[in-house]
Amino acid sequence: MEDFTTHRPLLFSIAYRMTGSASEAEDIVQESYLRYRAAAPAEIRSAKAYLSTIVTRLSLDYLKSARAQREQYIGPWLPEPLLTADADPELAAVERRETLATAFLVLLESLNPHERAVFLLREVFEYSYDEIGSMLGLSSANCRQIFHRAQAHVAERRPRFEPSPAEQRRLVDRFIQACQRGDMAALTDVLAGDVVAWSDGGGKATSALQPVYGREKVLRFLAGLLGKAPAGLSFASALVNGAPALLLFVGDVLLYSTTLTLADGRIQALHTVLNPDKLAYLRRQLRG
Repeated sequence: MEDFTTHRPLLFSIAYRMTGSASEAEDIVQESYLRYRAAAPAEIRSAKAYLSTIVTRLSLDYLKSARAQREQYIGPWLPEPLLTADADPELAAVERRETLATAFLVLLESLNPHERAVFLLREVFEYSYDEIGSMLGLSSANCRQIFHRAQAHVAERRPRFEPSPAEQRRLVDRFIQACQRGDMAALTDVLAGDVVAWSDGGGKATSALQPVYGREKVLRFLAGLLGKAPAGLSFASALVNGAPALLLFVGDVLLYSTTLTLADGRIQALHTVLNPDKLAYLRRQLRG
């Protein structure tokens, strides 16, 4: 049990980055614990390796079954938002922070399941090719080849990130204040000209069914989103997926979460989750 508790944060990190679902990651980690408890001691030479292998394989199984569902998903698919904290070891390194960002997790959707697994295990969690091969039932040479292919794909499309958390907070505060006042001029000032807005309602909440491109269209989208919200709105900021985010509440009910991608001192992209199913885990986190 002590070994499992020690490795649990790592296991959740792998499962969440693999699946893009915090609730599914929790289920996968719990299943890994049950299998670990049921295993004969002779099967386990290293608790970390054994548990990581189970979590990776369960995540792969989930991804393979989820791909068809995501192809039929109504509107853009976004990962479940995850509340994080400044003191979280997950965010200690800039590289680790970037790989938790919403935009990065969306990018990983363009990899096939094995590419995603190899890339994350090598790039983020620094497993050797031999270790990855053992987890996935592949040769180390094959893992190396898969990694370089995935790395090139990600590098070509990797979003730019603003390195300063303080600058992120300043921009988010300006964004929140502009939303609260309905100040379109102030919103214009913080949005990049080529800003893109994605919204995920999953057919369960009103949202744009396609990404919205360009400052003027995004301004109209935000005005519509805020205008359709019920009375009694309140706004708050929080650290979500390693970056400051806007949370909108009606009373004490979380209505949506918007994470921001920043570049060159402006908001480059907005990822808004309105699907109530995807907000369930974040709501539980906020309740403590």
